[in-house]
Amino acid sequence: MAQIVATAGIDVSKDRLDVAVHPTDQQFSVTNDEAGWRILVRRLKPLGTRAIGIEASGGYERGAIVALFKAGLPVRSVNAWKLRQFARAAGLLAKNDRLDARAIAWFVATLPSREVRHDPAVDRLAELVTARRQLVDAIQQTGNQIEHLRDAALRRMQQRRIRQLERDLAQLDLRIARAIDESPVLAARRDLLCSMPGVGPVLAATLLALLPELGTLGSRPIGALVGVVPYDFDSGRMRGLRCIFGGRAAVRRILFMAAQAAALWNPTLKAFKHRLIAAGKKPKVAIVAVMRKMIVTLNAMLRDNQTWRTAAV
Repeated sequence: MAQIVATAGIDVSKDRLDVAVHPTDQQFSVTNDEAGWRILVRRLKPLGTRAIGIEASGGYERGAIVALFKAGLPVRSVNAWKLRQFARAAGLLAKNDRLDARAIAWFVATLPSREVRHDPAVDRLAELVTARRQLVDAIQQTGNQIEHLRDAALRRMQQRRIRQLERDLAQLDLRIARAIDESPVLAARRDLLCSMPGVGPVLAATLLALLPELGTLGSRPIGALVGVVPYDFDSGRMRGLRCIFGGRAAVRRILFMAAQAAALWNPTLKAFKHRLIAAGKKPKVAIVAVMRKMIVTLNAMLRDNQTWRTAAV
């Protein structure tokens, strides 16, 4: 009798995990806490699941991932947009937690998905880097509010808030640097990244935390993960504009700012941008090309353990 190869999908909410097993359609729910994680492992381990899909949910998924990883179970990360498109194509038009879990299980049974690699040092750094991004957003939002305030007392209050947020940001930057220094692997990777002119501590920390695949993939896959690979938009005789799509927005945002600086101060990337402009490319298209050049080169530097000075660009 042929053995059924099962996959599982987990839909994550703050208080609960909804689980579905494909192709048996077995479903159950557990609490999203240590007791629930133990039950989750106990229920899934005997099934011999070849893949357990889980969708990022603002950090609420971390405890379950760690528990599954410690139990030696294969966890796969599911892209939310791809999952939604897959569910629609499969006719799963309704949406609730149980159906989402079923869609995830079916998705990982059908399509390749990225394996989740649990590294406590990277997880800790990712939490700090995410908190930094939220602080920067809060500073920018508060600054925008001040521009529209007429009341002097309110303006002073918001200015005090910005100063406090900036102090918190400085402290967080120190904690991020310390977290990297405490890990020999992360520190070595950081030093390689920062050898490229235009890569500073913020971009390096962001790449280490939010793009741990850097140095392990080919040029096109790593570019696609960031969202800087141009895709064709052609049909018949129509030739549409190539455009970038998807990817990790938090990484792309920091890379965009770094690329603007690198295009001014990094001689190689500056010349690269000028060649594109001279060839008729729009300035923003040229900057995206610089972003892709940077991430592909940084990927090669980590892969080959080479600094910028010895890397082939």
